Amino acid sequence: MKKIVIVGGGAGGLQLATRLGHYFSRKRQRKSPAAHVTLVDRNRTHIWKPLLHQVATGALDSSLDALNYQVHARGNGFDFQLGSLHKLDRSRQVIELSPVLDSEGRQLVPARELEYDYLVLALGSQSNDFHTPGVRDHCVFLDSSEQARRFHRLLLDSFLQLETHVTDNMQIAIVGGGATGVELAAELMDTTRQMGHYGHIARRALQVTLIEAGPHLLPALPPRLGNNAERELSRLGVRVMTNCAVSEANREGFVTANGEEIPASIRVWAAGVKAADFLAQLDSLATNRLNQIEVTADLQSVSDPHIFALGDCAGCTDSAGQKVPPRAQAAQQMAGVAEYNLIATIEGRPLKEFHYRDHGSLVSLSKHTAVGNLMGALVKGSLTIEGRIAGFAYRSLYRMHLAAVHGWAKAMLIYLVGRANRFVKPPLKMH
Repeated sequence: MKKIVIVGGGAGGLQLATRLGHYFSRKRQRKSPAAHVTLVDRNRTHIWKPLLHQVATGALDSSLDALNYQVHARGNGFDFQLGSLHKLDRSRQVIELSPVLDSEGRQLVPARELEYDYLVLALGSQSNDFHTPGVRDHCVFLDSSEQARRFHRLLLDSFLQLETHVTDNMQIAIVGGGATGVELAAELMDTTRQMGHYGHIARRALQVTLIEAGPHLLPALPPRLGNNAERELSRLGVRVMTNCAVSEANREGFVTANGEEIPASIRVWAAGVKAADFLAQLDSLATNRLNQIEVTADLQSVSDPHIFALGDCAGCTDSAGQKVPPRAQAAQQMAGVAEYNLIATIEGRPLKEFHYRDHGSLVSLSKHTAVGNLMGALVKGSLTIEGRIAGFAYRSLYRMHLAAVHGWAKAMLIYLVGRANRFVKPPLKMH
């Protein structure tokens, strides 16, 4: 029986493991040639990465909304292994996982090896600090659930100081005017309003500064949408600084390229992404300058046909010769092609090429509004949308992710349970 190992349980990796698990479970029931699928992730649970800004502000309770890999694997025909990829040996076709440690650094599980016939790397991305001095030591990132929860703890501590009058104001500075930075800034203003109901905290007590090196926010979208987002954030009370490059981070805040100091007790870095650094040293796999694994049109590594890569860690070029952007929709599309090609490889059929279809981008600006554009056959080109309609479309993206993982029936049940929780639980996670 062939062994498929998928490393990384993000949007693409989880979807791929689920679909392959279903497919080969049915094959085993019919006693047909099948494969054994194993998903590896360093976390026990999965949260859709575009929602991490809500975990950070407390608008989303990760303990309620997270998917447990072990439980999901049991119900969907694949195995789950907790661990982090440490080493790859292509000649032996094995990967080595680092030891699993507890919160105090004690070893729970020793380093171990997993054999594979086909390996899929779906490790996502991490923030790119561009070697800016002080960023790694003094900034918070939003690359994972744990980092989002760390930000949430810092936020609650700051709100406590405001409520007890230890301090008169709280200053948060966010570097990066892309989707993550814009969504976090808007969510923070709404969080302060919500906290005011419980802790008598004035809205003006929170000062949020959003810093973007480019001429407008949301550089991946048309300038008009970036300008509209800036106006909406300014209306909410966010200070927006465009054409402003950061040269240094320290304990007091940020220093811009022209020497201006921007004070901040909580400093967030959300300016660009790259694949993990260790991928560039992973048994001589070809990578690009962003540490992404270079792949062919069918998502196989250019260095090894037994290794596939998808999502943010894949250096993939579309049919027009453009680099595929690091978006959840791209990872999910790649997962569909990887599923087909892995099955085709095992069953001796031709592979198919990946063709990226840009369905547009949506950015949330508060509970009920968003900006973005939609692209595809239904709109015949590109359609700009804003306001409540865009907000509804933005919320629908998460439901589509749930459907891709669970199927529509269970996805709708999860959605209804979430709506019911809004009536019995506070709107913010306050612990």
